[in-house]
This record gives sequence, C-alpha cells and structure tokens, in this order.
Amino acid sequence: MARNERRLRLDQPVDTRRVRRPDYDPETFGRFAETFARFMGTARFIGYMTVVIAVWIVWNVPWGPDRARWDEYPFIFLTLVLSLQASYAAPLILLAQNRQEARDRVTREQDRDANNRAQANMEFLAREVASLRHGLGEVATRDYLRSELRALLADLDQRVERPSQAPSEVPDPD
Repeated sequence: MARNERRLRLDQPVDTRRVRRPDYDPETFGRFAETFARFMGTARFIGYMTVVIAVWIVWNVPWGPDRARWDEYPFIFLTLVLSLQASYAAPLILLAQNRQEARDRVTREQDRDANNRAQANMEFLAREVASLRHGLGEVATRDYLRSELRALLADLDQRVERPSQAPSEVPDPD
C-alpha cells in the first residue's frame, strides 16, 4: 500500500530510468578471478598456450591444408585472439591481486593486534617478575636459614657444655 501511495504522490518526482542490472555474487566472481589468475601463472598454462599457438601457426602456413586455413601469414586473427585474451586476463589478475592485498591487510592488522597483546603480556610479566625479585630480596634464603640454625645449634651446644652459666649471661646474637 505504501508503494501505491508513493506512485500517486504528485509532490515527488517519478524515477523513470530504472535500469535492471544482472544480479551476481561478487565473491563468486572474485574466487573465479583468483582461480583463473592462479592458473595463468603456472607452467601448464604456458605449455597449453605454446601448443595452441604452434598448432595455429603450423595449420595456417603454406604447409597446412589450403582450404582449411583461416589465418594467413601475418596471423592477424591470432594477434586479435591473443590481444582479447590479454585484455580479459589483465583485469582478472588485478582483481585477484586486490583481493589478496585485502586479505594481507586483514592478516597484518590481526598480527599487529596479536603483537600488541603479546607485548602487553610480556610487560606485565616483566613487572611481575621484578616485583617477585623485590619481594624475594626480603625473604630469608635456605643458606641464610641454615647458617642461622647452625649458629643456634652451636650456641645450644655451648650452653649444654657450660651448665653453670646463667641464662642472663648468654650473649645476644643480634
């Protein structure tokens, strides 16, 4: 109903130039372009093109059948076909490169984010290790405790050997 009301309104211009364009999925076309560009960059494609061109030339030179020749010596039609192939190949290759560049950009951003997180984690861990070192500096170590226990044991041994000494006469270890 809103669509009919829009058509009946006289205060708005009517769009008379509606162009119906074919609907296509750009991702499907992009994948096709990448696949084609990847194929064109292989030795197999070069081999196929070499065979096609060699057969074309051999067929159309004076050694080939007279009636079946369709492109005489300057090979104008072969030049046209190769130019047409190049005119389609170049944009497909550029499209594939643009898609690859977009993927690389996303990968770089993800790597940059991961590196930033890793750096923040490393800085946090470095601060934690520094605080642990600082805290351990105030903690008695095993060697220190052993030396203190040995000193106390020696002091007790001395007390056992001299029972006549009064506890007030015992020297203070500090």
